[in-house]
Amino acid sequence: MTPTDYGEDALVEQPAIALFAELGWDTYHGLHEFDSGPSPLGRETRAEVVLTQRLRPALERLNPDLPPAALDVAIETLTRDRGAMSLARANAEVYAMLRDGVRVTFTDPETGEQRVEAVRVIAWEDPDANDYLLVSQFWVTGEFYTRRADLVGFVNGLPLLFLELKASHRQLKDAFDDNLTDYKDTIPHLFWYNAFILLSNGSATKMGSITALWGHFFEWKKIADEEEPGVVSLETAVRGTCRPDRFLDLVENFSVFREDKGGLIKLVAMNHQYLGVNNAIRALHDIESRQGRLGVFWHTQGSGKCVSMLFFSRKVLRKVPGAWTFVVVTDRQDLDDQIYKTFARCGAVTEKDAQATSSAHLRRLLGEDHRYVFTLIHKFRTEPGTRHPVLSTRSDIIVMTD
Repeated sequence: MTPTDYGEDALVEQPAIALFAELGWDTYHGLHEFDSGPSPLGRETRAEVVLTQRLRPALERLNPDLPPAALDVAIETLTRDRGAMSLARANAEVYAMLRDGVRVTFTDPETGEQRVEAVRVIAWEDPDANDYLLVSQFWVTGEFYTRRADLVGFVNGLPLLFLELKASHRQLKDAFDDNLTDYKDTIPHLFWYNAFILLSNGSATKMGSITALWGHFFEWKKIADEEEPGVVSLETAVRGTCRPDRFLDLVENFSVFREDKGGLIKLVAMNHQYLGVNNAIRALHDIESRQGRLGVFWHTQGSGKCVSMLFFSRKVLRKVPGAWTFVVVTDRQDLDDQIYKTFARCGAVTEKDAQATSSAHLRRLLGEDHRYVFTLIHKFRTEPGTRHPVLSTRSDIIVMTD
């Protein structure tokens, strides 16, 4: 983008910045960041993509009982060079630390002994405890080239959000072909931390992950409710995904990595998955008045039913207290295999003894303590003239059927 491109700056970028400010993000225009002495963002060079000036105070707030030495190790771990890794592997490594903390070893200043602790990076349960900054025209220098990103969103100093904008008369695909593809090649370290990407020309707007091909970018048409009329716009996408509480929910609970034949890929929830899963979570909290029924989550063919099941179960396990077991029931062997492999390739299922091979095997699995059980519905059958036995009296088994 050039500073003289009036259409893009005035009609797309400036309204987007104002919207982020309304949602609670600080904003900074970075075009002249290095023109008048030290960077106001605290960067020493354009090659730095983590704002340690904001990261360290955040770590201090979130980890008040840990000494500076522990935070030093955490910052060093978060910012280390991952250039030898694929972009997806680097992103997955950072994501694990964002979600579960940075595991550090340090010397306790009081006892002199070695300690191992997890340093919290983001306050997932308290969005207001984090620091949000949107930088426009953010300069980044890679190994050979320097690029300027339209909008980069930082949470606690980490660049989790990337937005590429085009003028309203430009094709949205140009943002993917001409800019995003080039940036991932020339300044890949900016994307080691990325949660998701938004591309927009003000009206047409799409969202995707760092590994998504153009055909896998999708529209975000509804903000908070499935009953809303769908509206495709940058405002809808930003309000639906970038309000701090929604942004953190998407990052924490709606991102997974899957091992595919071509390598590791990152999946982020589509609009209907995010809204539908959260509706099911709310129903779970009200399970007694619903007489044990969570409801129906409609999907069209190819709209990600397996991944929706995965997002739902992962969020329940992380956010809802209980020793939950999920029983996934289908009526076709190929579908049973597909769902099981999806869960396994995303790291949710690590045990091989999770697919019921017979009615007897199903009964044994349900009598044991398994996180997931996959079965065909006909394995619940009984011999003619006999009643089906009670397989479990637990109240923390969730059945998902397709």
